[in-house]
Amino acid sequence: MKAIVCTKYGSPDVLQLQEVEKPSPKDDEVLIKIHAASINSRDWRMMRANPFFIRLVPGGFLQPKNKILGGDVAGRVEVVGRCVKQFKPGDEVFGYLPSATGRGTFAEYVCANENAITLKPANLTFEQAAAVPVAALTALQGLRDKGNIQPGQKVLINGASGGVGMFAVQIAKALGAEVTAVCSTRNLDMARSMGAGHVIDYKKEDFTRNGQRYDLILAVNGYHPISDYLRALSAEGIHVVAGGSMLQLFQAASQGRRNSKAGDRKAFVSSLVQSQKDLIFMKELLEAGKVVPVIDGCYPLSKTAEAFHYFEKVHARGKVVITVEHDNKY
Repeated sequence: MKAIVCTKYGSPDVLQLQEVEKPSPKDDEVLIKIHAASINSRDWRMMRANPFFIRLVPGGFLQPKNKILGGDVAGRVEVVGRCVKQFKPGDEVFGYLPSATGRGTFAEYVCANENAITLKPANLTFEQAAAVPVAALTALQGLRDKGNIQPGQKVLINGASGGVGMFAVQIAKALGAEVTAVCSTRNLDMARSMGAGHVIDYKKEDFTRNGQRYDLILAVNGYHPISDYLRALSAEGIHVVAGGSMLQLFQAASQGRRNSKAGDRKAFVSSLVQSQKDLIFMKELLEAGKVVPVIDGCYPLSKTAEAFHYFEKVHARGKVVITVEHDNKY
């Protein structure tokens, strides 16, 4: 099969289209004929070895141990292992594979444990479905599991125009929150269309200093010091870090909780946990039309390097998707 191989750490130019061995599923796995995948920050970090400790965990000090990147997947089941109960050949599925599995989805085929995927929402294309898993589950788990989001709360999403942020705005709205979206000028109208009741142009206003207080702040690749976020919280508010610099992650993890005269504010780091249950929950929101994937652009598998160049140089509005054609024309 054809796959995009990360030959060494570096710029997107290290990504090459190569012929590799087509995988075979284990007893509890399915073989998926991939129709679409999408780029996430974790893929960029694995390609660049940024931060440096990626060379140690999940591995590959001098060169990547897992040479095929990509976690999000949408496609059709081609073969099922003898112990698989949930799927049959021909089923349209979507899901994601953690990097620890050593399997990548920038390829024509991939094997996945049956609990890593679920049936694709009937109302979505493969491209739309591939844009969902990592970004949407990161947003959902950050808001619900770390942020303990409740109906009626005032929730702010910092970084609302990126892949995770766009899902976070919609999920928070679907869960009954009053949502404020922080993004650039060009994305304000889009944030409103996704359900944000209030929008803030970060180029013109610093939400940490405008006197407003929020019950929950989800910062996607945030850039403010943790102390600024805590200042913008209500007395018992929660700040959740979903990506960002190592300094941000360290500050949030070490601070954890701050006591003050105003109350008990908390800061948490959210890390993605694989969950078929959460994937099914997102499928239901998608089929109900409460959440809609936003795609910035699609690139064929052969132009994955070009897609990564775009991903790292442009503030994408939503997700960048990789499409896979199976006519062997690249």
